[in-house]
Amino acid sequence: MNKTETIHQITFSPTGGTRRVSELLCKAMEAESNITELCTKQENLSYPQVSADDLVIISIPVYAGRVPALAVKRLKGIKANGAKCVIVAVYGNRAYEDALVEMQDVCTEMGFRVIAAVAAIAEHSICRMYGAGRPDTEDAKELASFSAAIIGKAKKVLPFEPLVLPGNRPYKQGCVGPYPVAGDLCTECGLCASECPTGAISPDNPKSNNHELCIGCMRCVKVCPAQTRGIGERLNMLVAHLKPLCSERKNNELFI
Repeated sequence: MNKTETIHQITFSPTGGTRRVSELLCKAMEAESNITELCTKQENLSYPQVSADDLVIISIPVYAGRVPALAVKRLKGIKANGAKCVIVAVYGNRAYEDALVEMQDVCTEMGFRVIAAVAAIAEHSICRMYGAGRPDTEDAKELASFSAAIIGKAKKVLPFEPLVLPGNRPYKQGCVGPYPVAGDLCTECGLCASECPTGAISPDNPKSNNHELCIGCMRCVKVCPAQTRGIGERLNMLVAHLKPLCSERKNNELFI
């Protein structure tokens, strides 16, 4: 990267895993790096100024094989200006299915030049025993090696051929929920309401959850100091369902 070029990290990271992947991927890149977090309240959104010479790393979690519609909506508020882009789909050790091709289509339509794609693993946002502790030390080394390859390609000025990525068009049908609720030990501290990116939790009644606004991102579960928010009995059912799909360690992938 030339000294005049900037790396923009654009993340949508409700529980922190996606942002951690982005940070590890960019750590080995010898350039200034700015982070924009899209998983925040609407009034707190602040978009970066991207120039054609910049490199943009867009990292979004995978929900049931797709990327969250809210993440896509907010991402589209950024002006691409023809910048080079790396798309990163972060999933909870199950599968990313159509997430990469969906991100590729969205970013290309926005005007980015998608030069690389990464599928990476982080802790499952609901069943945290799957992918527990990831990205870990081994992941960090692998993501650093990806960085070197990405920077090598980013330095090239030749036209970039469209990447051929795993996934289907049309994309698979998305799903909704599960929606977390407060347990009996809720102290009504209001932290979940202040951190919810969609305003689904009322500050006046933090035990409630507006399912029409909730996207099931689990941010409220992650930040709850009393550890009392969750999806109740559905958790055990989901853990059992995912066990044969998530127990074996999945590898990170680079497409370039």
